[in-house]
Amino acid sequence: MASSPRAEPADEGTGLYMDRAQAGRVLAAALRDSASLPNSAAPGPPAPGSRGLPLVVGLSRGGVPVAAEVGRALGLPFDVVPARKLGIPGHEEVAFGAIASCDGERCADLDRPLIRRLLAAGFTNGSLEQVRERETAELERQEEVFLGGRHQNAAGRTVIVCDDGAATGDTARAAVAAVRAAGASAVILAVPVAPPSVVKDLDAVADQVVCPRQPLAFLSVGGAYEGFPQCSDDEVRRLLADREPAD
Repeated sequence: MASSPRAEPADEGTGLYMDRAQAGRVLAAALRDSASLPNSAAPGPPAPGSRGLPLVVGLSRGGVPVAAEVGRALGLPFDVVPARKLGIPGHEEVAFGAIASCDGERCADLDRPLIRRLLAAGFTNGSLEQVRERETAELERQEEVFLGGRHQNAAGRTVIVCDDGAATGDTARAAVAAVRAAGASAVILAVPVAPPSVVKDLDAVADQVVCPRQPLAFLSVGGAYEGFPQCSDDEVRRLLADREPAD
């Protein structure tokens, strides 16, 4: 496993990414410099019959605008990987795991030490299972809305998994597991920002991690952006509708 420890400024004026699209362009440059990509990956739209090229996928929903820019800049096809965080009841901003799916393969990444602490603190297995059932239902909805029964076709390909950042890495780990279960030959995890400790942890599950900004004083993913509005279903659908087919 190899990571890219080099940090580069996202914006010379503020040190912040302007938005997810600009973060994607910075990430694409870092991938071009650091990632082990086939020589056929070049700027411009994917060539017809690009089935053998690496595939860029964005975690829903915020990772999709990032992945769209990465795919456009590197001349690679892109798609979506539905993913959901499993938030602690009453403290949903803190995750005890995540779920993701690719090519019909669903995988979960659970923080079992945290789950044991939650159970010891009075949470019940039933309350945590309710969260998992609710988020699984939302994952199924996103599969239908964004994919409509088609597959991403990850088997046998290098897959670049993108998100708009990683605070704990739970969702990224679930996505990497799903992409591997779908038969990817290699998985590169690419995020614009994450704490150094999370990058180190993710390096153990991906074949390569590329992260241009790794601030020691990490507060949140949104804190790395000047503009960080919630990404909507409509935005994801629009980006997917404009994409070149991935197969």
